[in-house]
Amino acid sequence: MKLMQLGDPGAETPAVLAEDGCSYALSGLTARIDGAFLAGGGIERVRRELGAGTLPLLHPDGLRVGAPVARPGKVVCIGLNYRDHAEETGAAIPERPVVFLKDPATVVGPYDRVPIPRGSVKTDWEVELAVVIGRRAQYLAEPSQAHGVIAGYAISNDVSEREFQLEYSGQWDLGKSCESFNPLGPWLVTPDEIGDPQALDLGLAVNGEARQAGNTKHMIFAVDHLVWYLSQYMVLNPGDVINTGTPAGVALGLPGNPYLRAGDTVELSIDGLGTQRQTFASA
Repeated sequence: MKLMQLGDPGAETPAVLAEDGCSYALSGLTARIDGAFLAGGGIERVRRELGAGTLPLLHPDGLRVGAPVARPGKVVCIGLNYRDHAEETGAAIPERPVVFLKDPATVVGPYDRVPIPRGSVKTDWEVELAVVIGRRAQYLAEPSQAHGVIAGYAISNDVSEREFQLEYSGQWDLGKSCESFNPLGPWLVTPDEIGDPQALDLGLAVNGEARQAGNTKHMIFAVDHLVWYLSQYMVLNPGDVINTGTPAGVALGLPGNPYLRAGDTVELSIDGLGTQRQTFASA
């Protein structure tokens, strides 16, 4: 299934995009798609109601597409998780996952405007596979248990300001948590529809010019390993988002460092997860 949220910020209607191409409202089941909904068997309830034909039809034309998960408790990010990206930035290939946190308030809709921060000269893009947690996970015994705690997958743009990130602090937070720096969606796609998360093409273009093209099979640390690994050091709660890293082709690693400027448009895609499109503007 493809779960989504449609409407103005803070007033979205939860919905499901069915195989027939129609959208159906979930407002009779939940006020929002969030951690409580996922933990309470919400996806299973939607599947039952959809099969029974009891969900009301929703007409999405003209409605804003919001992030498919409301109010994630945390956004956990994995840096340097593709060998070609580590090499293009001059970083060593990590022996363990590089972990940092991103302000969950950065999560916005997949087509929302993204402000370039004041004083920024190095705003960058990163297409990433996002994992959404559906059940509490702590001290998983082995990576194979990760399947049981994943609610689904989405496209994430881990927008980054490289000067803030790499030059202003010994940690990456300043360059990762600026306003609207994590467009997510358009859908939360359930694992049964995606199949193997390590076999997905992902790509990104800026102003129509291809910049990133990769496949999740090239991750240094696979999705199952990441969920297991993180569960050893933090509690993963329903609704949490994990950004799993980006392939080569970011502005930081390209000749001339073509960082984003006001008016630039970024388009992202991942197999089975749809597309995103953001226009950047001055803050």
